[in-house]
Amino acid sequence: MIQTPPEWAKHQAMWTAWPSHPDEWPGVIDSVRAEVAALVRALGQHEPVKLLALKGESQDSAQAALAGENVEIIPALYGDIWLRDTGPIFARDADGPVALVFRFNGWGGKYDLPHDDEVAAFVARRCGVRAVVQDFVLEGGSLDFDGAGRVLTTKQCLLNANRNPGLSQSDIEARLRKAFGIDRVIWLDQGLLNDHTDGHVDNIARFVAPGRVVCAAPSGNDDPNAATLDAIARDLEKHGLDVVRIPGPGKIVNEDGTPVPASHMNFIIGNGVVVVPAYEPIYSQAAVAALAPLFPERNVIALPARNILSGGGSFHCITQQEPGTD
Repeated sequence: MIQTPPEWAKHQAMWTAWPSHPDEWPGVIDSVRAEVAALVRALGQHEPVKLLALKGESQDSAQAALAGENVEIIPALYGDIWLRDTGPIFARDADGPVALVFRFNGWGGKYDLPHDDEVAAFVARRCGVRAVVQDFVLEGGSLDFDGAGRVLTTKQCLLNANRNPGLSQSDIEARLRKAFGIDRVIWLDQGLLNDHTDGHVDNIARFVAPGRVVCAAPSGNDDPNAATLDAIARDLEKHGLDVVRIPGPGKIVNEDGTPVPASHMNFIIGNGVVVVPAYEPIYSQAAVAALAPLFPERNVIALPARNILSGGGSFHCITQQEPGTD
């Protein structure tokens, strides 16, 4: 029987990647690297961090930025840093740890970068963990597990024709149950406005304990996702979950004034720390205060993430936990 541990289960290590392609981060790559380095330092205080980097300038800059930190810099080929989606999803079966390797198609063909479809198998080999290949398209950010048989996801993403055309909702559910050993799929409808992942659930709702889920409350009078966030909370309550709402970041826009999918839900749970992406200080501080009681054995902190967000995601999107072997 396969089991998929929740994110708060003890980790062997945390995987991420170093921003390596200036053309993917026009004008901001140094700022993005500073934000990634701060995240690595915070996580590395509690668990080893394994950081992919391209050979050459990328590897050299990572070593310079993270000298003396609890991080292993691993030369690798990859397109961009979104390891939650390009990396494997770790689980366990009767024979021990496994790395579930799904097909990756660049978020429905929108961002098809060289070598991204090779990352999951590479990480599995590097971990020395048996890879179990799954023959359908799936990204890690589209799912969130509670370790007690439940998984959260969205119809906007998993039922999108750009992922697995021809598969029905019941087909997808059957594949999720088999792949992850879960018995209940909780479907939400839509994700955040302008989310190029087509509504990844790790931007809108996250389990923090079996049966307990956090989701966002609108912040400010002009929150572009206010109606969506309220609908998400109502839907979660209908499923009998213990729902806790925390303040969202409000309206965050790019340089031309278009709202971007900023979310405090994109936090990463480390062994001894929870790192929340920060955008507007007043709201990020409120989010930390609301999350802290839910993680009494971890330090909940906020770190700047506005430059990483320019690529479309945040801290959870760029990390993938490798569970402990116990």
